[in-house]
Amino acid sequence: MIKTKINKLKLGKLTIKDPIIAAPLAGVSDKGYRRVLKENGVPLVFTEMVSAKALSYQNEKTKSLVEVEGEVPPIGMQLFGRDPKEIAEAGKYLESIGADIIDFNIGCPAPKIVKNFEGSALLKEPLLALKILEKLVSSVDVPVTLKIRKGFAKDMYDAEPIIMGLENIGIKGVFIHGRLREEYYSGTADWEYIRKIKEKVNIPVIGNGDINTPEKAKEFLELTKCDGMLIGRGFLGNPLLFKQITDYLNTNSYQKITVEEKIFWAMKQLEYTIVDKGEELGVKEMRKHFSWYLKGIRNGAKIRNDIFTANTADDIKKIIRRIN
Repeated sequence: MIKTKINKLKLGKLTIKDPIIAAPLAGVSDKGYRRVLKENGVPLVFTEMVSAKALSYQNEKTKSLVEVEGEVPPIGMQLFGRDPKEIAEAGKYLESIGADIIDFNIGCPAPKIVKNFEGSALLKEPLLALKILEKLVSSVDVPVTLKIRKGFAKDMYDAEPIIMGLENIGIKGVFIHGRLREEYYSGTADWEYIRKIKEKVNIPVIGNGDINTPEKAKEFLELTKCDGMLIGRGFLGNPLLFKQITDYLNTNSYQKITVEEKIFWAMKQLEYTIVDKGEELGVKEMRKHFSWYLKGIRNGAKIRNDIFTANTADDIKKIIRRIN
């Protein structure tokens, strides 16, 4: 097998070696999760997507989602909205609290976002989308990127008119999810669409969608010739995926994550999350993460069910000791 090379990625003044990037995931990408990924080599992580409108109202819950004190840079932050002024002001705020890169979302398919004409709904309004991005770029000094889906629905509102206008307004890179909004996360991501866009633009293109194993990462790079990869669900329960991918690209082999490694990193993430959020909330929010870490483990379903009734770190430790 031939070695597959992944070059350094330049997003404005930010340079990323081995650009295998962790996507922002709602309800997932908190501080504990980000810290575990960073400790496993992921060069750029994102906080959860936040609303520009909520930031304009000084919403404390929203502000807590982008609290990054003590984290290892670079850290990306992602905004959504549709009011150019609100988004520009939100961008300034994110820059002031430590964002090394600001991404604008035209990819979220969630009904509650789309019904407010935000997220993927902006695929229907390319002129407004570009106006928002231009104002955001002019308001901050850090690099601004765009996350976008390939279109809204079949044969409707393709992303290309927006993507082709990005370079002229100073956008430093584009993250493309190879699905339509109407597909949500079903079916197969369209890597061929990403390849075609990569051939047409001069700014960096980072692909997203179904890159969840080292083999798929290699296949994706060889097909699309993209400048990087954005991985979301692939990291769930496997923070070692970054190392697996880089090993596979460089040597055509990699080590699978062991049960012991899964348990170690799950407990480490629990520890970090409790420090950040307190034991009661930390345990509650880690339940879903344990369900991902325990996938494929013997008696994993029973152990997951028991963890969903756990209320303390000691409860979880007792349950985990049953794994053999």
